[in-house]
Amino acid sequence: MSAARPPVNKWLVTVSVTFGTLMGAIDASIVNVALPQIRGAVGATVQEITWITTGFAIATVIVMPLTAFLGRLFGQKRVYMASLFVFVAGSALCGMASSLGQVVAFRAIQGLGAGALQPTEQAILRQTFPPREQGMAMALFAMAVMVGPAVGPTLGGYIVDDFHWSWIFFINLPVGALGLFMVWRFVHEPEDIRAANAAAAAEQRRNMDWLGIALLAVGLAMLQYFLEEGQRDDWFESRIITAAAAVAAVALALFVWRELVAKVPAVNLRLFRDTVFTSGTVIGAVMFAILMASMFLLPLFMQELLGFTAMQSGLALMPRVLVMMLVTPVVGRLYSRVSPRLLVAIGVVLVSLGSFDVSRITLASTSSGIVHAILIQGVGFSFLFVPLTTAALSNIPRERLADATGLNSLLRQVGASMGLAVFATILDRSGVTARAAVASHLTPDRPEVQERLAQLGAFFAQKGFDPVSAREAALRALDGIVRKQSMVIAFEHVLFVTGVLFLCVLPLLFFLKVNRHGPGEKVHAEMEP
Repeated sequence: MSAARPPVNKWLVTVSVTFGTLMGAIDASIVNVALPQIRGAVGATVQEITWITTGFAIATVIVMPLTAFLGRLFGQKRVYMASLFVFVAGSALCGMASSLGQVVAFRAIQGLGAGALQPTEQAILRQTFPPREQGMAMALFAMAVMVGPAVGPTLGGYIVDDFHWSWIFFINLPVGALGLFMVWRFVHEPEDIRAANAAAAAEQRRNMDWLGIALLAVGLAMLQYFLEEGQRDDWFESRIITAAAAVAAVALALFVWRELVAKVPAVNLRLFRDTVFTSGTVIGAVMFAILMASMFLLPLFMQELLGFTAMQSGLALMPRVLVMMLVTPVVGRLYSRVSPRLLVAIGVVLVSLGSFDVSRITLASTSSGIVHAILIQGVGFSFLFVPLTTAALSNIPRERLADATGLNSLLRQVGASMGLAVFATILDRSGVTARAAVASHLTPDRPEVQERLAQLGAFFAQKGFDPVSAREAALRALDGIVRKQSMVIAFEHVLFVTGVLFLCVLPLLFFLKVNRHGPGEKVHAEMEP
């Protein structure tokens, strides 16, 4: 007879499974800082180097919804450990890569490993913590998922400035090794989950849904490519982007049909019958769209217009990370005492107010002037993530948690990609519109324009320019001023729009009616394939 298994220590389990999730979240953004150095090392063009991030993103989204499918076949713990090993191995290979093709291929391997880490950790924590502590479990998960993308650029900037770019990958090796050991030592699957997975695996092997998996892989790969590369190729002006969108739409539509008629579907889409799961997941996707857009826009503004370095912009945004780390555990404790709808409503309002506040930035803004707005946003995101991830899964049976967390993570990832794509496009179009509007007022017959040109011309004349050259330099300088001011207007417009759009999710809170006593039999039956 085997020895009795020691009691599960929920805190050791939490620390063990957080290593991988945190590394995966950081790696999604840390590489962006090092792209210029990597481009120089492998001799790639600006267009080619984007495949380093695109390949990682495509591989990640393909694996996420298949996490439960893999967990039933091999066990959740084995899937997590295998995924973490693949991620660490991909990191080592990326650090040793010497060509663009190698970096892109090894980043895709990283993505395949990272894709299963978030949903598996989320399911393990939900299964480990008792019902009354589910909010705290998701608070701990939230800190890894939200802090990772925020810390990534700052950490990447430090590594790139003081070390070789390969260390943004090599740093994962010791951390990953420690994570693997801790998962092997402290994480054990609950007996009821093991039994349920064993029974489901036998049925799944007899009815493998190869068609559904193929349609999912093609559809998500094309969708992610469309979102990642669309802005660079001017969207539907490009035949390749148009074809990717068409293939994604057809493949995903066929995938939905296949999963609804398959005897044992690879992905359980019937989970969306639960309005709480659907509303919580959709609001979470919108939240990540705003969060990723904000994390993209503010550093871009500070670096492009205020002259900050990547390291400086990362440090300027660090207060938001710190306040999220402080507030998230508090919200986790509040979850069992306060209505999730109230917590989410507070979060939505705070994030919108922060967006409205930060939309007033100007070329005279300093990092301290931006801190107030991003602190409000940080508190708002903390109020959103914990109740959303906890409430969305409140009706899901334990043995279906892996299916639900895979879909929940997938929609968050797709939402983040959509947010970046949509707001980058709005920023570009707003910049063009604003420049035309500003330039329309700069007619040569206006006294203000003549005075400004005279001042600029005099400045360049003092620098030794002849009259003709000074005039040309003055015109170029004025054009630069117009370009900068138009971009400020564009940033203000986009940031204001993010606040308005986020308020539009408030009606969805009507469907966020949480069952605090666990899923009932009716819900369980509706979710069965």
